[in-house]
Amino acid sequence: MPELPEVQTVVNYIKPHVIGKRLQRIKPLWSKTLHNFSNKDIKSEEPHNHIVNVDRRAKFIILKFKNYILAIHLRMTGKLYFSNKQNFSKHVTAVLEFKNKESLIFEDVRKFGRIYFYKNLNIINSRHGPEPLAKNFSADMLIEMIKGRKRNIKSLLLDQSFISGLGNIYVDESLWKSRIHSNSISNAIPSKNIQLLYQSIQTILTDAIDSQGTTIINFSVNGESGRYANKLYVYGNEKKPCNRCNNKIKKIKVAGRGTYLCTKCQRIYK
Repeated sequence: MPELPEVQTVVNYIKPHVIGKRLQRIKPLWSKTLHNFSNKDIKSEEPHNHIVNVDRRAKFIILKFKNYILAIHLRMTGKLYFSNKQNFSKHVTAVLEFKNKESLIFEDVRKFGRIYFYKNLNIINSRHGPEPLAKNFSADMLIEMIKGRKRNIKSLLLDQSFISGLGNIYVDESLWKSRIHSNSISNAIPSKNIQLLYQSIQTILTDAIDSQGTTIINFSVNGESGRYANKLYVYGNEKKPCNRCNNKIKKIKVAGRGTYLCTKCQRIYK
C-alpha cells in the first residue's frame, strides 16, 4: 500500500495539471469506487467545480473545490494518470473528466481504492493523527505521545489514528535507524531513542519523497518507479548484512506484519 512519500509523489505529479480546471463529471467504471456518493452528486452545471488546490492528508489525495473535497485513497494498487483517450484498460475503476477533454484516470488492479466526497477535512482529521512532517510536529510531541501509551511500538506507529502516513516500509526503516526493536513496548523506550526516532522519520520520509517514493511491486507515477527502494537498509533485505553491524537482517512477524530488523543493534525495550 502506498505510504506517505508515495501519496505525496502522486500529489506533486497531478497538482500542476489540475489546479484551476473544471470537473465536468466522474464516470465510475467500478461501482464501489465512489464510496459515499454517486456521480450524480457532481453536477456539471455547478459554477464552483474548479479545483482550487491539491494536497495530501495522511494517505489521502485531496482534491479541493470551493464547496467540497474529493479524497482519493489508492489502497494497495491504485494509480492516477492523465489521458484523453476514450478506451480504457479493464483495470480502470473511475474517470474524472475535465472541461478541456483531458481526464484523470483512476486505475486499480485490486479494486480496493476509493474516492470519498466530503464538505471538508473534518471527518478525515477526526480519524487520523498528526502529520509527521508538519511544522508543528516536534520531537517533544512524539516523546509525549509514545510515553503516554503502553503498546507495541510498531503497532503504534502503524496506527493511523496515532500518527498519519506511516506504513510497513518506513516504520521498519525508522526503527532500524533509531536502534529500536520492533517488539519494544512504547512507554519503556528511552526518550533519547524517541528523539532519534523523530529525526529518523523526518529524514527518511523527506528523502523518500525526494526519491519519488519506494517501488516494491507496482507503484509508479507517470510510468516512473520510486527510487527509494535502492536506499532501504532493512526492509526486504532478509539475510543480508546489517549496514551498521554486519549481523544478518531477520524477518519476523510483528503486529501481524512481515517485519525486517537487526536483532543485534536494535534493542528491545520492555
